[in-house]
Amino acid sequence: MAIEVRPANVFDDVAAVIGPKKPESNVCFCLSYRLRSSKENLALRGPARGERVAELCREDPPPGVLAYDGDEPVGWAAVHPRADTSFATNRRIPRVDELDVWSVWCIRVRPGHRKQGISHHLLDGAVRLARDHGAPAIEGYPVDNRGEKVDLTMAYVGTRALFERAGFTKAADTDSVLSGFPRVLMRLDLR
Repeated sequence: MAIEVRPANVFDDVAAVIGPKKPESNVCFCLSYRLRSSKENLALRGPARGERVAELCREDPPPGVLAYDGDEPVGWAAVHPRADTSFATNRRIPRVDELDVWSVWCIRVRPGHRKQGISHHLLDGAVRLARDHGAPAIEGYPVDNRGEKVDLTMAYVGTRALFERAGFTKAADTDSVLSGFPRVLMRLDLR
C-alpha cells in the first residue's frame, strides 16, 4: 500500500472521509474547532455544513490534508493556523507563546483502513502543509493515554505517542480532558 497525502482541496474526497452519509445530517464535518465563532458553528445545519466545508476547500490554505490509497481517500487531518480556529480563544488549551503556530486537531482514518499507519502519514502531511505555508511551529492537543485504549469516537485528537513519533514534544499541560484522559499540548518547531 502506497499512501499519498495531499492538501484537502477536493470537497467530494473530504466528504467521503468526514461527511455524513445523509447530507441533511448534522455532523461535525470538522467545523467545531475550525470556525472561530461558536455562533456560526451552531447556526450551520445539515447541508449548510457541507457547503461551508466546500468553501474552505477552495481556500489557500485548505482546511487540512487527505490520505489516499491510490485514488481512494482513506484519511483526513484538520490543520490550519491557530489564529483562524476556536483554539485562538480556547480557555482549556493554553497559548505557549506569541508565535503564529498552526494547529492539527483531528485525525481520522476510514473504517477498513485503520491500523495500517495512515495516521502517521496524515500527521506528516499536516506538518508538511504547515511548513509549506511558512508556519514557524505546529501544535496538536492529543490525549495522554499512556498506552491505554482510547474510545474510537474520541480518538480523533490523536495520542501523545503518535505526536512523539512525529518529533513533537510536550510544551504544556492543558485543562482539557477527553474520554477520561488529559490532553497535552504537543509542539514541533518548523524553523
